[in-house]
Formats: sequence, structure tokens, C-alpha cells
Amino acid sequence: MGITPAIKAILDNYGSDNPGVKANLARILMQGRLGGTGKLIILPVDQGFEHGPARSFAVNPDAYDPHYHFQLAIDAGLSAYAAPLGMIEAGADTFAGQIPTILKVNSSNSWATDINQAVTGGVDDALRLGCSAIGFTIYPGADGVFEMMEEIKEMRAQAASVGIATVIWSYPRGGKLSKDGELALDVGAYAAHMAALLGAHIIKVKLPAANIEQPEAKKLYEGTDWSNQADRVAHVVQSCFAGRRIVVFSGGASKGADAVYQDARDILAGGGNGSIIGRNTFQRPRAEALAMLDKLVAIYKGEEA
Repeated sequence: MGITPAIKAILDNYGSDNPGVKANLARILMQGRLGGTGKLIILPVDQGFEHGPARSFAVNPDAYDPHYHFQLAIDAGLSAYAAPLGMIEAGADTFAGQIPTILKVNSSNSWATDINQAVTGGVDDALRLGCSAIGFTIYPGADGVFEMMEEIKEMRAQAASVGIATVIWSYPRGGKLSKDGELALDVGAYAAHMAALLGAHIIKVKLPAANIEQPEAKKLYEGTDWSNQADRVAHVVQSCFAGRRIVVFSGGASKGADAVYQDARDILAGGGNGSIIGRNTFQRPRAEALAMLDKLVAIYKGEEA
């Protein structure tokens, strides 16, 4: 299938990027059941690093096997599969060419007290494994965020030089932010904008709540009703160069299926590009996960029954 007008319009927003980066973005945007629509569903499986294997996989023991996740993403017709180095290496040969992959190149764990991540993979690994993109987390607000920004500046440039795209996870926490402030609308929009400024081709953020955290920003948000999640999504998208960057929203903590579906409806209505959803799918039995992903595809295609 040739590039659709919707994908051509998205790629046109990346005018400074070389053909290799655009080709890899096109690989993701044209993959699977949402291919050509401009909408995405990405399966991320980095929770083993962040939470440990038992907390991540014991509820569905099949998910201990890296091949399980590759196959789930393929069978569900998803846009891409994202994981740390070891998970990608474990299936890269077996599943070569079947699903675009995103190498998560930095990671943390639940024991660390510092709000930071270690670099655990590199552009050379992504190139060797045939990945379409690298993924990197920053924590706006954390004391170490400037070091993280400098790290992704260098890695993003190196990736672009060999035609690999960059996805930035931008998760505010630390510093002067309150716990509620991590999900505040103004903070989420600011974090997404930072990722765009750092050169992210795809921006991953959390769905924002309606509260406003920054005292200096409160007046700017007054007079608008932010109770509708779709409106909050639209504001985050607006903050990413008026929609000129691809923005996907994380699935968040484990939740009921109805909440997952409503999030997708709101992302669609707000102009977001889709979902990057991990625990809420792979922690369910395979049949349930496939049924959920099937429903999410239908929502993003505007074909919900």
C-alpha cells in the first residue's frame, strides 16, 4: 500500500528530517490495522525494569516470554512494539520485519531514590536490531533532568544521522511539583512541549487531569471548563507545535476495560494520535488482550459498534 494522504500530511511536518527518519516514521504509521490512518497503538513492555518481573508478568505468566509480546503486537495488528535492549534482542531475529520496533534506551527501577534513568541501550543497538526508533524518558522537574536532556540531545542527533526516529517519554515529577501536579493539565502540556523542543518525532505523555499546578499559569487557564478529557487532550496536542508532532498517550495504571475505551475515545476526539498501552493489555489473558486491542482499533478507526 502506498503512503496515504493522511500520512503524507504528517510526514510533511518533519521538513528538516532526512529520508531515513521519514521512512521509519512511515513504517510505524503504515503498519497494522491502523496503517495509513494517522492513528497509532504501540505496545510498550518496559515494566520489568520499572516494577520487576513478578509485578509485571505474574498475573499472566505467558508474558514472561519476550516472544509473547512480539506475537501479541503482530496478531493484534498494532503499529509498533517498544521494549528495552534484552527484550528486543530476544525476538529481533525471529520477528524481523514483522513489526516496527522501538528500542527503549534508558531505564530505572523501583528501588532507586533518585529521579533519573540509566542509559541501557544505544543507537548502535537500534541499528543492529533493525529498530525504527529509539525511546527515551525525561523527567521534567527532577534535579537530573538537564543531564537527561543533554543525553537525548546527543542520542537523537546520532539516531537521526543513521535514519532512526526518536520517541520521548516526558513524565513530570520531582522538584517543586506536588504529586497531584505531576498530572496537572498545565504541567502535562509543558512536558509535552519540552519533548517537542528536544526534537522528538513521537511524544509520549500521560493523560492530564483538570487541575492547574503552576501559580503563574492559573490565570491563563481561568474561564475555560477543563472537565472534559478530550479538551485536555486537545490542549496537549496544541502544545506540541499546534499538532505538528505525533502525540500518543500512555495507558497509565491498571484499570477496567471501560476506562481504557473511554480514554481512547477522548484521545480520538481531542486530536491525539493514539495510545501506547502496556499493562492494561499484556497483563490480561491473551484472548482478553486481543479483544481489548480489537476494540481500541475500532475506536480509532471510527468503527466502534
